[in-house]
Amino acid sequence: MENIKSGNVKAEVVSEKPKVADYMTTEVITLSPQDTVSDAIELIYRTGHDGFPVVDGEVLVGYVSSRDLLKRSPDEKIMDVMNRKLRVARPFMDLTDAARVMFRMGIGKLPVIDESGKLVGIISNADIIRSQIERASPRKVERLKKTLETIHSKPVKIVKGGVSVENLIPTQTRIYADELEGRIYELKKGLAEPIVVIKKDGRYFLVDGHHRVIAAQRLGIKEMEAYILEVDSSVKLGIEEMVTKRGIKSLRDIEILDEVHHPLVEITLKNREG
Repeated sequence: MENIKSGNVKAEVVSEKPKVADYMTTEVITLSPQDTVSDAIELIYRTGHDGFPVVDGEVLVGYVSSRDLLKRSPDEKIMDVMNRKLRVARPFMDLTDAARVMFRMGIGKLPVIDESGKLVGIISNADIIRSQIERASPRKVERLKKTLETIHSKPVKIVKGGVSVENLIPTQTRIYADELEGRIYELKKGLAEPIVVIKKDGRYFLVDGHHRVIAAQRLGIKEMEAYILEVDSSVKLGIEEMVTKRGIKSLRDIEILDEVHHPLVEITLKNREG
């Protein structure tokens, strides 16, 4: 029933115009046209997702959402309930173009296909938000603020101040040891750009600065300067749902990868070897 479509993970090189391929998820849970409504419901309970691309072999043929399953017989085939009129993205598209489609159409995810119609990934609101806050700057934080306000139709307040390292809830579970060493060096030299957090109901979700925070923890630094985006308690954050599903509770849930180079370091090494 459940298929995982994996693509090659590309290094995320920050550019002026990031592409869909730079931020899309390449491991996608899918359904087959021959699966049943019962299979789809079980998958929703197990993963917490509210919809899945439908593939025939590797080709995208439809999409089924939780709404499509309402009042349907458990034995009905997915091919009979799925939506065949699809909005999709391409890997080479500017991320902002994909975001505009999603915002205007009121959809949270876009399947990503190649020239042959093969499913190669999926792009979500959470991926778009992540793209806005890498290499944090006041301008990018302001763009994140506007993105959150657009998605949730609620005002977001930005505050710059100190946050307790121990109180941070990470939104990624892996960092690179070589990048961590670089961040430790920078902190020792007093070179620390602010991290970015989203505050909701007294909880602080770390969305940018995972290497910096772990470096600070290693050095015994208790508080870090941050851009704090305060959201209303009624806002249903995608990252909040994600950390709940993955069981992420504290910085102790972050794994440090010793054997794998940070993608940017890997590219540098390859260029030097060439």
